[in-house]
Amino acid sequence: MLHGIRAIAVDTSEKLLDSARVGILQAVRVAPVLSKSAPRLAPDETLARIIFTTRLEDLAGCDFIVESVTEDWFIKKPVYERLDRIAPAAVCFGANTSCISVTRIGGVTSRPDKVVGMHFMNPVHMVNTVEVIRGHHTSSETLAVANDLLAELDKEGIVVGDLPGFVSNRISHVFMNEAAFVFQDGLATAAQIDSIFKRCFSHKMGPLETADLIGLDTVMRSLDVLYDSFHDPKFRCCPLLRKMVEAGECGRKSGRGFYVYSNVGC
Repeated sequence: MLHGIRAIAVDTSEKLLDSARVGILQAVRVAPVLSKSAPRLAPDETLARIIFTTRLEDLAGCDFIVESVTEDWFIKKPVYERLDRIAPAAVCFGANTSCISVTRIGGVTSRPDKVVGMHFMNPVHMVNTVEVIRGHHTSSETLAVANDLLAELDKEGIVVGDLPGFVSNRISHVFMNEAAFVFQDGLATAAQIDSIFKRCFSHKMGPLETADLIGLDTVMRSLDVLYDSFHDPKFRCCPLLRKMVEAGECGRKSGRGFYVYSNVGC
């Protein structure tokens, strides 16, 4: 919306699409405050650029498709199988996956050369760098298309190889998970843990704040993918983190995680 590109947003229910509308309008409203180059858009103008639908079939006319469903292979796999049947053969898929291999995703389509990882970082409208993952079959032409799209969004891609977790999440999820262990062990409060990393290491957000923003359920599923992929105990999900997810405390979107939030966006 901020860059004049028309889009189609697909989700599984009208309730989720309503939440998406609220989140989009909030992001567009605050963007000019956070960035002087961001345009000021009226709500009607913003929503006029987006079609909201529950039908994947409505994506048939898109030039590029970015997928960002939950980090669960048994949910992602059928989505890609359907998209492969719906989208014209020339259309590329950008997988905004946290940890699942891009090669694995491409393998369930008839166009593995046109599947590329595009890991956008939160908050997306403020972070100008995207981790771009080249799968085993991803072509140079697909990388060029992805980078052209990112340039239209005023973003730069850093191209990395393809193993579960890639670069950012293979490191950051260990970071967040260990912070959860420290909190579980009672060494410090969540605020103290985050303050150390913000004030001592100049991080913009602490590890537990970041986990709440991403969604503790997403962090937990990503850790499970990493553990299943590498069988390395460093990826074992903190028991407290899993317990919080089971209790419905998933961070900002649920109103409670390591912190309590008054404005619930989802």
